[in-house]
Amino acid sequence: MSTSRHLSRFFLPLVLAALLTAAVLAKLAFAKTTATVGNGIVIVYNRLAYSGEAAAGTGMVLTSSGEILTNNHVVSGAGKLTVTVPATGKSYTGKVVGYDVADDVAVIKLSGASNLKTISARQLPVTAGLRVTAVGNAGGTGSLTRAPGSVTATGTTITASDDQGSSETLTGLIETDAAVQPGDSGGPLVDSAGRVVGMTTAASAGSGFRFADAQASSGYAIPITKALKIAKQIDSGTSTARIHIGATAFLGVSLSATSDGYYDESGVTVEGVVSGGPAAKAGLQTGDVILSLDGRTVGSPTTVRSYVLSKKPGQKVSVRYMDETGTYTTTLTLGSGPPQ
Repeated sequence: MSTSRHLSRFFLPLVLAALLTAAVLAKLAFAKTTATVGNGIVIVYNRLAYSGEAAAGTGMVLTSSGEILTNNHVVSGAGKLTVTVPATGKSYTGKVVGYDVADDVAVIKLSGASNLKTISARQLPVTAGLRVTAVGNAGGTGSLTRAPGSVTATGTTITASDDQGSSETLTGLIETDAAVQPGDSGGPLVDSAGRVVGMTTAASAGSGFRFADAQASSGYAIPITKALKIAKQIDSGTSTARIHIGATAFLGVSLSATSDGYYDESGVTVEGVVSGGPAAKAGLQTGDVILSLDGRTVGSPTTVRSYVLSKKPGQKVSVRYMDETGTYTTTLTLGSGPPQ
């Protein structure tokens, strides 16, 4: 059954007796899950490139040599990625191989990693009622935690947006009642045998945040079969309309939707400008409203991001913008920036 709902996004960036009660059986299944999946999970630390702030998420080991599957929003804006393997305590520097913004999937490659334990994916269909456990770096504590629950629906569609107004519509998700938390992003949703059925990507709560607090009413996961298919496409090294490989073009602004009606034309408001970045060099300032890029009208931060992602560092872009004094056009050269 397919359902659709809207969420905001926020990320942080954890012997037998003769007769067994249902509670004992559940504990045994949970212990089996813990032992089976622990070695295939890593903790991802993201030092954001321009703010210097730190965020934390989770990842899953795809290859023994250190290919890691995670959410795109876990690595977005990364200046430096550090990945820790809880099972061994070892840490590695990570580099983003490629990412799919629209599907919220990314692949990281670790430097110098070897002999890592990998995840095991479930091949059987996922249906409502299946007992599952979300495993991840809940709260960004650096320790793996587990949130048991059940699949409540499949084929769910949500629209997840960040605090800068960009959004993605995610389809075909697994919905659960597991109490996922900030930091669980990119971590596995596993069945009672420890096989991964999905990658945790979102949660809804009373406040509506993608990741709000421990009282999330629903958790959402990308089916592992879909995530692995995208990861394989990223590994192929070929960019598509959805998959970005290589250096990321950089405009050097933070944006928000323009909705106060102050200006006669629609556009997006410049909330901040990176000092020395392409936009700053071209004369854009905080409070300006970007109206179009290369003659294409922009109505939201998402359209700006999508257009810039279609470009390469070093390419020129014509920017039409306005401030309190009038409307202007300038040409800027895109820089090379962090993953988007």
